[in-house]
Amino acid sequence: MKGKSLALYFTLYALLFALCVPASAQQPPRTYRIGFLSGGSSGRSPNIEAFRQGLRDQGYIEDRNIIVEYRFAEGKGDARYPALLSDLIRLQVEVIVADGSGPSRAAKKATSTIPIVMTTSTDPVGQGLIASHARPGGNITGLTSTSEELGGKLLELTKEIVTKLTRVMVVAPAGAAGKFFLKETQAPARALGIQLVMMVVGGPEDYESIVEAAAKERAEALVSRLGPSPLPVERQKFMALAVKRRLPVVSQGTDDATAGALFSYGRDLSAQYRRVGVFVDKILKGAKPAELPVEAPTKLELVINLQTAKQINVTIPSHVLLRADKVIR
Repeated sequence: MKGKSLALYFTLYALLFALCVPASAQQPPRTYRIGFLSGGSSGRSPNIEAFRQGLRDQGYIEDRNIIVEYRFAEGKGDARYPALLSDLIRLQVEVIVADGSGPSRAAKKATSTIPIVMTTSTDPVGQGLIASHARPGGNITGLTSTSEELGGKLLELTKEIVTKLTRVMVVAPAGAAGKFFLKETQAPARALGIQLVMMVVGGPEDYESIVEAAAKERAEALVSRLGPSPLPVERQKFMALAVKRRLPVVSQGTDDATAGALFSYGRDLSAQYRRVGVFVDKILKGAKPAELPVEAPTKLELVINLQTAKQINVTIPSHVLLRADKVIR
């Protein structure tokens, strides 16, 4: 009887000790490892900073409870994606964040087991990345983009500002996103009586030749969708070349308006990249990509750069200014 009482005493003591010890001392916090694959250049990017903020919003601090392995193809995606993905797989990352259509296609080809979160993608169903937006059905989920469908809206807004507009150069990158963008501008251009001159951009090395070609083709404006994630200094270089030629550049990205485009109209990229953190968090907590609906952007912004308007001697009508979400003065 005495032995049983003693055993009971030690059992109760062990239970009380376990309850008194903090949870953190019982089980060290886990550190997750994820990959981030981009076709663009390394360096500080507003999009990546927004992605990091999205992780922080969900309670993840880099190098504390999450490690992000960043890999950049530096504009040479098709050649470099396989090796970069092999490296991420070797590191046993738990999620791959694919920054755009190219990285998403490459990631899907490289693995069918590691969850993949798209930061954005053009027509992911048409590209075979997912089965449907509501039920992706594989190891890919994330966010899609309506930006390629906004080419017509960019033309409409440009026509409101440059009322005698008849000839526009449209610039887009090679690949699915660029082809879709170019295709989506053609019907609206015909309806507006605008003749389009199409040009494919590879990277920053093409910027000067693009502006020269626009001048040679007598383009009165340039609708731009630059290639993979150019750095701020590269955007600024492109816009400065256009300003020198007094050529209005219109774009979908707020980054371009900040860099010197006449205006931008498109999705709020910062909000979209922050949203990626929500998808990563859900997957790390056990959610299956196949059952996480792919989301489209819900917020579109019109940003007008009055500094550029003054430099190229363009007057923004008051009714257009009133519709702007942001005006750079």
